[in-house]
Formats: sequence, structure tokens, C-alpha cells
Amino acid sequence: MFLKKVEGPRAVTLPDGTTMTRADLPPAATSRWVASRKAAVVRGVLYGLLPQTEALRRYGLSEEEFRSWIAAVADHGEEALKATRLKEYR
Repeated sequence: MFLKKVEGPRAVTLPDGTTMTRADLPPAATSRWVASRKAAVVRGVLYGLLPQTEALRRYGLSEEEFRSWIAAVADHGEEALKATRLKEYR
């Protein structure tokens, strides 16, 4: 079995004890951003699975948009990433 060489860790352990790998991240060609995909990218960056600059480049995100995702999760949890809940969590 051959493993593709990547920068950084292949897996990280989250505070709840679960393991997150690069396979848990959304595909690079993602165009429909549901809350679970946003949360996966935020967790990946916050826990060191991939650097923020790589996430921004890989997913075509602006720094402002990504920071708003991080702020929403920090202030209100992953529920705040849902588009239908924007008014409630601003």
C-alpha cells in the first residue's frame, strides 16, 4: 500500500477523543457548503490537520469568510454555520 506524501499530520485527535483524518475533509471541488462541511474544515484548521492558508487555497475561500465561520463556531457552536440560522446567531 502506498501513501501519498502530504505536509503535516495525516490524522489528529479531537478533544472528544475521535480521530479526524484528511479523508474526513470535504473534497477540494466543493461548491455547496452545508454546515457539516464548514465545521469539518474549521475543525481541521483549529486542530492542526491542515494550515489555514492551505484550507483557503484548497477551497477557494476568502480569509474574511473563513474567519466568520470560526467566530460563529466559537460563539454559538456548529449550529451557527447553518444558512437558515444566520439571523439568530448574528
